[in-house]
Amino acid sequence: MPALPAAPYPEEVHARLAADAAELIARYPQPRSALLPLLHLVQAEEGFVSPTGIRFCAEQLDLTTAEVTAVATFYTMYRRRPAGKYHVGVCTNTLCAVLGGDQIFAELQEHLGIRNNETTEDGTVSIEHIECNAACDYAPVVMVNWEFFDNQSPESARQLVDDLRAGREVRPTRGARLCGFKETSRILAGFPDERPGANDESGAGGAPSLAGLRLSRGEALPGTPGTKVVSPRPESPRSESPRSEQARPEQARPESPRPAGNGQEGSEA
Repeated sequence: MPALPAAPYPEEVHARLAADAAELIARYPQPRSALLPLLHLVQAEEGFVSPTGIRFCAEQLDLTTAEVTAVATFYTMYRRRPAGKYHVGVCTNTLCAVLGGDQIFAELQEHLGIRNNETTEDGTVSIEHIECNAACDYAPVVMVNWEFFDNQSPESARQLVDDLRAGREVRPTRGARLCGFKETSRILAGFPDERPGANDESGAGGAPSLAGLRLSRGEALPGTPGTKVVSPRPESPRSESPRSEQARPEQARPESPRPAGNGQEGSEA
C-alpha cells in the first residue's frame, strides 16, 4: 500500500481522539453519519481541519481521504487553515450588506491588517465574510466563534476586535459567553459545555424575532403601549355541518297542448 500523504497524529493524541471518536460514532446507526462531528473533533485539536485530521476521520469511518475531503471542503464552518483564538465572521449577505455589513468587513480588514480567511500575527483574531448568519432581524450581524453580536457598526466592530486582542471580557448580545475557537469546535462536535451555567445562557428569541408573530396577533410591540399596527385577524365562524347546496324550487312548467284526435301521438293524417 502506498504511504498516505499526511502524517498520523502522535500516539498520545491519536489514542485520546480515538476514544472521543468511538463515543461519537456509537451515537449513529451508520458510522458514516458521524463524519461531521468527527471533523469538528479534529478541528478542536488543531484549530482547523488538517490533512492529518482528514486521515484520522477516514481511518475511523473506513472512508477514503477523498470522501472526507469532499465533505470538509463543502461546509464553510470547517477551516482549511488555522483560525485565531477568536474567529470573527461578518455577514455580507443582502440585508446585512445594505445595512453596513460590507463596510464593517472592509474596515475590519484594514484595522487588523489582514484579509479574508487570514489571522493576525499574534494568533488572536481571524476574520471571514459569512454569507448569512441567520439573524437578519438583527442586521448587521457579526459572529465571534459562532456567538451573536447584533446590530453592529464599524465603530463597535473595531472596538470588539480590540477588546478580544487585549484580553478584555466580551459578552455576546445573546447566547453563551465566549470560549476559544477550539473549545467551541469541541462543543459543536457534540460534547457538553463544561463551563458552569453556560448552558443556561443560550436564551430565546428576542423582540425583533418575535415582532411578526406579535403583529399577526394584533398585539402592541415593545415600547409602543396601546399601539397596534394591525388588527387581530378575525376568525371566521365555523358551521357544525358542511354547507349543502339547497335545491331550487321547481317552477311550474306550462302544459303543452295535446294533439287533437284519438289522443295518440303521431303525425297529422
